[in-house]
Amino acid sequence: MAAAVVDEEGSTESIALADSQLLQTIGTNPRQTQLSAEIADAQLISAPFLEESSSSSHCQDVFQADQMDKRLAVRRRHSLQHQSEDASCRSSLAATADEASEPPSKFMKPDSPGEADQQSAVLDFSARVQHPPGADGVADECPINRIPDELLILIFSYLVEGDLVQCSSVSQSFNRISNDVGLWKQLYIGVHEYTTPLYHSSSSSCKFELREPNRWRNCANAWKESFLLLRHAVHVRPGMNALYNQPGRRISHFECIESALKFVEARPQIAKLVLLHSGHHTPEPIVINSAVQIIGASAGSDLDVMRAVSIESQKDTAISFVDGSLGSYLGYCSVAFNPDKVSLQPHINHYALQITDETDVVIDHVIVHSSSFVGAALCVKKQSANPRLRHCIVSDCENVGIFVSDNAHGRFEDCEIARNNLAGVWVKNHANPLFKRCHIHHGRDVGIFTFENGNGYFEKCNIHSNRISGIEVKLHANPTVVRCDIHNGQTGGIYVHEKGRGQFMENRIYSNEFAGIWITSQSEPTIRKNEIFNGQQGGVYIFGEGRGLIEQNNIYGNALAGIQVRTSSDPIVRLNKIHDGLHGGIYVHEKGKGLIEENEIYGNTLAGIWVTTGSSPILRKNRIHSGKQVGVYFYDNGHGLLEENDIFNHLYSGVQIRTGSNPKITRNKIWGGQNGGVLVYNNGNGVLEDNEIFDNAMAGVWIKTDSNPTLRRNKIYDGRDGGVCIFNRGRGLMEDNDIYRNAQAGVLISTESSPILRRNRIFEGRAAGIEITNGASATLEYNWLYMNRYGGLCLATDVRPSLRDNRIFDNHNAVERAIAKGHCLFKISSCTSFPMHDFYRCVTCNTTDRNAICISCIRICHRGHQVEFVRHDRFFCDCGAGTLEQQNCCLQTEIRDNDTIYDSAQPTESETGSNNPLVGPPVAAGGGGEGNLAPQH
Repeated sequence: MAAAVVDEEGSTESIALADSQLLQTIGTNPRQTQLSAEIADAQLISAPFLEESSSSSHCQDVFQADQMDKRLAVRRRHSLQHQSEDASCRSSLAATADEASEPPSKFMKPDSPGEADQQSAVLDFSARVQHPPGADGVADECPINRIPDELLILIFSYLVEGDLVQCSSVSQSFNRISNDVGLWKQLYIGVHEYTTPLYHSSSSSCKFELREPNRWRNCANAWKESFLLLRHAVHVRPGMNALYNQPGRRISHFECIESALKFVEARPQIAKLVLLHSGHHTPEPIVINSAVQIIGASAGSDLDVMRAVSIESQKDTAISFVDGSLGSYLGYCSVAFNPDKVSLQPHINHYALQITDETDVVIDHVIVHSSSFVGAALCVKKQSANPRLRHCIVSDCENVGIFVSDNAHGRFEDCEIARNNLAGVWVKNHANPLFKRCHIHHGRDVGIFTFENGNGYFEKCNIHSNRISGIEVKLHANPTVVRCDIHNGQTGGIYVHEKGRGQFMENRIYSNEFAGIWITSQSEPTIRKNEIFNGQQGGVYIFGEGRGLIEQNNIYGNALAGIQVRTSSDPIVRLNKIHDGLHGGIYVHEKGKGLIEENEIYGNTLAGIWVTTGSSPILRKNRIHSGKQVGVYFYDNGHGLLEENDIFNHLYSGVQIRTGSNPKITRNKIWGGQNGGVLVYNNGNGVLEDNEIFDNAMAGVWIKTDSNPTLRRNKIYDGRDGGVCIFNRGRGLMEDNDIYRNAQAGVLISTESSPILRRNRIFEGRAAGIEITNGASATLEYNWLYMNRYGGLCLATDVRPSLRDNRIFDNHNAVERAIAKGHCLFKISSCTSFPMHDFYRCVTCNTTDRNAICISCIRICHRGHQVEFVRHDRFFCDCGAGTLEQQNCCLQTEIRDNDTIYDSAQPTESETGSNNPLVGPPVAAGGGGEGNLAPQH
């Protein structure tokens, strides 16, 4: 550029000459005529600055004396016009956190006129900031630098990007104004359409992101930086040829995708980047076999851009990535396959997107859709296929959403897969994709379907509101599902069947209409560390010979059983917490089996564990407590092994056995119940060995109604009632038991019962050792009865037991001693126990057989009355208790009210299995239960 010479009068002609030379340097532009008019008006604005300069002789001398040096400097600037755009306009963008740190580039030469700081490595791109003068103190006096910023911004707004880059090398003020953010934003939006600058990572050829300017690190002008990053892009924007072919602009532009792809393939030395602008594009099927990058370009947010740029095919797969497409990219657009619905052509192998052979394409921010009734919207197949999909939407398809098959892999992150007519995701034939943080919901079938040896890793996905299961696994499929939320399914959460497997760990499975997890037909999954709660039916349902490992789960708040095992199923249930269910804890029925060990089962509305209908599980080392009914309940031929469990604090009995059930109960602790310890009734059987049964509110063991259990080597102690009570034709064999420190009789046999007691030690009871009453009988052999308060063996009238070699010694005989001292027996029994002795009725006082009077009160309180002997039996004295209407006891100093009947209080039987319409049996097959509600598929 020739230097502008200003005469001593500072004439306006000199200013005009300088301005015209400046325009020649900037370059030719279609708006040059308008620019000339603007500059002519600017002469009047610029004149005062130059006139003020001419009034200072020192400034004039300096300026005129330096003209030769300026011309030389300007000549050096001419050489910049012959440099490549890359060299004259290198990126000054600093590395972000995820990129390698590199020093920023500097694109002004050290000898540029008006350079602010020779030591600075980063230019200050901020507009309208005054820079200090150059090192020689003269640069700020250059007339070009004195043109007002407003005028320069107006002039530069008519320039294209190449002109702005050239102007940045002219002078300090040009450099500052040519980097104005507003100028570059306006220019950028016009060329690229983006209203947010597109960031492209220098460390990854496939990372693009619409990034707000304030997130560009160490970059004052993100719009310019993005322009430089996209300078090699080829634009597909129909009807905009005039915009991209302006003089001075070097941007490749095409009307259709096919032409753009042919162009980028013809220049392999430059990055193959295609910007596809707003509009509906219907090209011929696209096959990508090289590292092509196709990006949608439009205004608005990420989703706005995705919707504004669409690619559609109606006859064949819209876009296929095949062998050779390593490093390719597709982003910020929509891709659809919408065949003619009346077409007879089959479309089972046609997709919106197909990824096959050896490729690692990145698909980012893409909406994928297919209206074909067969096939899938997106297909990934063959062993070397390993795409990466991020922030994609696969929705509203008339078929499968994503289909991964034939040993393919792939990484799917932050995708939304919704409202598809078939499964949201299909995985088969040894495919092993990774799905992470995906949202899979409102499908009209299952959410994820893995079958025929399909695998897959699913992590932190939100899977909900699907019509069938959230996840279905069958036919040897073996997926891994970790830390997902699977909820609000219209049937169940997870369905594993037909020899399916899988690892399900640390998931939250809740609020599904059927069971949280189904396992059936010889399937064997691992269910570990999951939260399974608030299901409208059960938690885990295992049926039809299902197996599997159910371990370390937290199962609670479900409407039916926390875990249900039926129809010959045989799972391992270990280390789970099963609690606060609205029904029961674990329900094993219809020949169910299983190893159930080391679980904590508590706070359930019905029984902690049911075993029924021919089932025979192993229940070992569980803590079963705080239930609102029974702890463990065997009924209707329920069998199995109950071993080393801690069963305590239930509202009903700790264990109940009835109706033909015959479990083996060994080495358990059964204690703290608000009812009895073990209740065997209604033809119940069972073997109880080596158990500790203690501190129960009622009898430690109840045997009644034709039941016939075996009790061997148990310790039954510290009961708040009797030790063992045998009523109502109860039988049973009791051998080698220790029964001690119970509040009532160690063993009470009543109402036609006839057990066998052999080698038992019954001692330190607070009542009698053994009491037999009410027409009962017994065989007593080799028992030791000692240190009991009322006596060792107490027999009521007409009781004739079979006795052999029993040792009865050191008993306190408190009843006989009280009678000998003339004490009322109520004094020693109170209302809580029933000493056995003679009792009478008083005819004079009009008492009945329901009112017993001890011999001491007959002698003292009813002396001279007409009395009758009733029988020798268990009772407490009504006279001493103060319950007789016409007589107060003379032997008592305190009158006590009492409503207690003569026999020990009866245990509460479980209502489960009764005809109670409010509780009823556990719901199984039919009747709205889980049994027949197998999921559809």
